[in-house]
Amino acid sequence: MKILTDSIEKLIKRNPNEPEFLQAAGEIMESLEPVAERHPEWVKAGIFERILEPERQIMFRVPWVDDEGKIRINRGFRVQFNSAIGPYKGGLRLHPSVNLSIMKFLGFEQTLKNSLTGLPIGGAKGGSDFDPKGKSDYEVMRFCQSFITELYRHIGEDCDVPAGDIGVGTREIGYMFGQYKRIQNTFSGVLTGKGLAWGGSHVRTEATGYGICYFAEEMLRENNKSCKDATVVISGSGNVAIYAAEKVTQLGGRVVALSDSNGYIYDPDGVKLDTVKRIKEVERKRIREYVNECCGSEYTEGCSGIWDIPCDIALPCATQNEIDGLAAHKLVSNRCYAVAEGANMPCTPDAIEIFQRNGVLYGPSKAVNAGGVATSALEMTQNSMRMSWTFEEVDARLKSIMKNIYKNCSRAAAEYNMKGNLMAGANIAGFMKVAEAMYAQGIV
Repeated sequence: MKILTDSIEKLIKRNPNEPEFLQAAGEIMESLEPVAERHPEWVKAGIFERILEPERQIMFRVPWVDDEGKIRINRGFRVQFNSAIGPYKGGLRLHPSVNLSIMKFLGFEQTLKNSLTGLPIGGAKGGSDFDPKGKSDYEVMRFCQSFITELYRHIGEDCDVPAGDIGVGTREIGYMFGQYKRIQNTFSGVLTGKGLAWGGSHVRTEATGYGICYFAEEMLRENNKSCKDATVVISGSGNVAIYAAEKVTQLGGRVVALSDSNGYIYDPDGVKLDTVKRIKEVERKRIREYVNECCGSEYTEGCSGIWDIPCDIALPCATQNEIDGLAAHKLVSNRCYAVAEGANMPCTPDAIEIFQRNGVLYGPSKAVNAGGVATSALEMTQNSMRMSWTFEEVDARLKSIMKNIYKNCSRAAAEYNMKGNLMAGANIAGFMKVAEAMYAQGIV
């Protein structure tokens, strides 16, 4: 009988209506089984059970007034998952799909991801089911001010430092930071993803996308491959996808597809990033507008078909479980040789098994997309020092962190007789640092 079976069974009984959290926890615990065998003292101390339970779960009402004067109500969340190695750190997501299960899944993943960066930051996640799409700037501002009016009492530069995530960019961080500063009468590094003029860091916008490519390039290099001359399909068209596409292009690859929640574009000559940036970042329009300006491109309603496009490298950067078994089979049959996860948990368990069985290089999200939180932590450092590093300095630190993450994942997998299994390696390497800290700090 597996050592961690009891822990998983108890988790299922306690959280029967949280599928995303149970999926993430089950996958991670399975790969930690050999760690439990090697460390019975951690089993006895309840480390494996304790790490599955958030230290704090905060849910609250967020009332706000729309432009018509109507009172609206949303639900806010902050799951402070684990602070064993540092203050809580993790993004705020504004999206209608946000619920407690998704916040817990993301917070758990964030704990291990943050550990992988080698920086002293714990794991958390938060947000609301508020949808900023279609809202005016004033409506977004009023929501953000109401949201932070409750959340402010639970965060702080040495306690919990939220960042942006889906639906939360510099605009939203600005409104939240302004309200926090107003309430607390202090200018501190309590939020990251700030504007450069008021405490932000260079590379923060590009960080997750660039980091994906730095990790992928290291993974490819170790297997005698490269992004150079590769055909790449990327799902999504937010910050992560856009700047992954930018870095792929800089590395000599050709991005032929991007998507949003309505559908995807295909441009066999290579996606024109300047056009995408204007449509998505300036005009805040849908990706379908691209085909009106770029001859030879196509738009298709629905997102799943993007993985039918032949490619060498796939970078899923949209949302969880977007690549299932059927999509994985299609990628394999089209001779895709590498998949690196930009979104959180975008590949289902059967998709991952198909990739591993067919020798496709697979980089798991908690390792691959850690560049965003790594640069957020670098922003925290700059805020504490009252300094600002150049773009080149931050980018160099980011690249070094991502290369080290790959090496640590690869080393951990080999140490536990799973050479090449970066998913297991990421889970083990991330867990080990947190477990050691929890064990040293006693039963808390």
